[in-house]
Amino acid sequence: MLASELLNYKNWVVIGDVENTNKYAIKILNALLDSGFNVKGVNPRSSSEKVYNTLKKIPYKIDVIDLCINPIDGISILKEVKELGINNILVQPGAGSDAIKRFCIDNKINYIQGCALVELNR
Repeated sequence: MLASELLNYKNWVVIGDVENTNKYAIKILNALLDSGFNVKGVNPRSSSEKVYNTLKKIPYKIDVIDLCINPIDGISILKEVKELGINNILVQPGAGSDAIKRFCIDNKINYIQGCALVELNR
């Protein structure tokens, strides 16, 4: 599957520092919102009431995870991804690792490397 094909899905979650305006996670989240996607942000380290800290709290069926987080934190997110039956992960530059890719392959999760901002601007 190509990164561009993920844009056919409407229910997204961006995982990363979605409250920090200097980070790409919030830029991706806002670009998806501006493009009409149903999207929420998740930051496992957040204690804010504005941001979810777990995928389990997202109030809809998630089609695509946009992984925009340190790979060490990303691997723990994948356990929730598997548990919730999410099949598509877009891995932003710098968010991937061999362990994340292997987990996805072993659990039949589509692992796609790319950038949502690039795909939205094509």
